[in-house]
Amino acid sequence: MPQYIMTYLGGEKPSSPEEGKTHMSKYMEWLSSLGDAAVSPANPLKDTCTVKPDGLVTSGGATFMSGFTIIEVDSMDAALLIARACPFLDVGGSLEVSELMKMPAKNS
Repeated sequence: MPQYIMTYLGGEKPSSPEEGKTHMSKYMEWLSSLGDAAVSPANPLKDTCTVKPDGLVTSGGATFMSGFTIIEVDSMDAALLIARACPFLDVGGSLEVSELMKMPAKNS
């Protein structure tokens, strides 16, 4: 079965701890509803650095990617249906959904 990565982009920080708790509760409920389809749920990112072609390292990233979730479902349509229900969209964030390609196994 194909796997899809949902990349979290942007999103607004909660205006209060209570708002943060409410959003996190909705998000965790959504993740729980995915059941076995959530292969690698809730992978937040922090302290991003960018390595340039000349080897220069800069702080920060070229995108506003804040995390990702990997799901395993039958089709892109099914992955998009799941993404459309994600509470991350309620905080002004967007999701990019991509099918993960399987790489050939490394020869020993």
